[in-house]
Amino acid sequence: MTVAEFHSAPGPRPSAAAPLVLHARNLAKSFGPTVALREAGFELRAGEIHALVGENGSGKSTLVKILSGVHHPDRGVIEAGGRPMVLATPRTAQANGIVTVFQEVLVIENQSVLDNLWLGTDRFFRAGVPEKQRRQRAQECLSELLEHPPALDARMEDLELSDRQACGIARALLRGPRVLILDEATSALDFETRTRLFRMVTRLAGEGMAVVLITHRMDEIDEIGDRITVMRSGETVATLEKSAWDQQEIVRLMTGAEHLIQPVARARRTADPERQPVVLKVEDVRLAPERAPINVAFRKGEIVGLAGLEGHGQDRFLKLLHGRHPGGVSRVDGNGSVALKNPGHAQDLGISYVARDRRSESIFPWMSILENFALATIAKDSARGRYSPAKSESRLAKFTGQLNIKLGRPSDAITTLSGGNQQKVIIARWLAADPSILLLNDPTRGIDVNAKRDLYRLLGELAGQGLTVVMLSTEVDEHVELMDRVLVFRENELFTEIRSDRLSPETLVGAFFGAKVEEDIDN
Repeated sequence: MTVAEFHSAPGPRPSAAAPLVLHARNLAKSFGPTVALREAGFELRAGEIHALVGENGSGKSTLVKILSGVHHPDRGVIEAGGRPMVLATPRTAQANGIVTVFQEVLVIENQSVLDNLWLGTDRFFRAGVPEKQRRQRAQECLSELLEHPPALDARMEDLELSDRQACGIARALLRGPRVLILDEATSALDFETRTRLFRMVTRLAGEGMAVVLITHRMDEIDEIGDRITVMRSGETVATLEKSAWDQQEIVRLMTGAEHLIQPVARARRTADPERQPVVLKVEDVRLAPERAPINVAFRKGEIVGLAGLEGHGQDRFLKLLHGRHPGGVSRVDGNGSVALKNPGHAQDLGISYVARDRRSESIFPWMSILENFALATIAKDSARGRYSPAKSESRLAKFTGQLNIKLGRPSDAITTLSGGNQQKVIIARWLAADPSILLLNDPTRGIDVNAKRDLYRLLGELAGQGLTVVMLSTEVDEHVELMDRVLVFRENELFTEIRSDRLSPETLVGAFFGAKVEEDIDN
C-alpha cells in the first residue's frame, strides 16, 4: 500500500435531510456529588459520521455509556424514530441496533480470535451462527480491517495491541449495527489499521449505518467527520456542520477560552542535546533473528521519538530500554556504564516506563486515585517504616496542577475518572519518581488536545532540566511538534533517523513506507 493510498478522498456525504436514527434530549447524570452530565443533547442522522469531542471530563464517556445502556440517565429522554426508547442494559442497546467499541481493549486473551469475534452472539441470537458461516464472515471482516489478519484460531493474547482492538471492532461490525459508536476506539490502532477502518466505516455510512466517533485527534475529525458535537462541563455547547468548523473554533468551544493552542517551543531548552553526555546506550541489539543489529545512544536532555507502522519493532525496542530483555542496553553516567538486568534494575538506575495498555499494565481498579499515583514513591513518602498519605497527596497536588488532572477527592476510586484523567495519573506516578530517563509508550492515547499540550510543555521543561525522554507515539503530528529526532522502525530494524530540522508529516510517513530522508544510520 502506498502513501497516497492512505490519503484517498472520502466518499459522498449524507444529506442534511437524512432521517434521525437517534435523538437524546436534556440528559443529566450524577455519580454521588459529581455531576457528569448537566444538560446534554445529541442527534444522529442515518448515514452520517458524527464526531463527539470535548476535554477529558466533559461528559462524553457518560453520554456514550447512556446510549450504550451501561448507565441510566437521571433525567432526559432518548428517542429513535420519534419514539421514546429505554436502554436498560447493553443487550437492550444492541437489540436496538446500537453497538459500542470502547477505548479499553475488551477481549478474552486466552480465547481464540474467532471465539472473541462471536463472543455473546449465541445468547443474543436465538439460533447461533453456523461454524462455517462464522469463519467466513469473520475472515471477510478482518481482511477488510487488517492488511495481515491473524489466524482465526490464534490466541488473542499473542496479538499486538492494535490487532486486538481491530478484533473488538470486527466483533461490533459482525453484529450489523444501525448505530456504531467508536469511543476512542482508534487510539489503540496503528496508522495503517486506522486508515483501513475509516475506509470501511465510510463505505458502511454510505450504505446507511450511522457512526459516532469519539476522538481527540483533529486529523480524524477532519478526515471523515460529517458533523461535530462539542461538549464542555457536562453540557452540549455546539453542533457544527463540516464546513463550519476549524481546529481553533473547536478548541475554543471545548475550553470556553479565547486562547488558542500554541506549538511547543524547542527554544526553551537550556542546552543543545547533541552536546550533552550519553546516558543510555544500545549496542548490537537485534529485535528479531536475522535482522540488522541496532546501535544507538541517547543523550541527556533530549526528546527522542520512536515511530513506524504497528508491529515493526518500536514497541519491543522501547521495552528493551526498560530492561525487559537483558543484553545490549547500558545505563551510562560519569562512573561508567552498567548493563540493565531487568525492569526493577532499570528503575533503580533512574529509568521509568509508562506502559501503553493502561487497563492491563498500569491501573489497579480496586485502588484509589492516590494509591494508584503513590505506587512508585511510597519509599519517598515514608519515614521510619511508616507511610504518610499526606506526603503523597501533596505530591499528587503538584501534578494535578501541572497536568490539569480533573478529579474529585484523591480517596475516590481511580475508576471514577475518565480514561484520559486515569492516563494522566499514571504519567504523574512516574514523573513523581523523579527519573533521569523517562520511557513513554504512546502516553497521549485517549487524552484531549489541551492535555496533550500540557504534557508537551512539561516534558519540554523537564528536558531543559536534563531529563531524557524516549517516547513511542502513533501520532505523526506529535513527532513533528515535539521531538528532537525520530527513530523510524521497519521490519524489526532501525530504518532511519530523522532530525527535527527535517521532520514533517510527509517525510515521516514516507519513512514508514521505506522512503529514506537522510543518510542511512550506521547500524
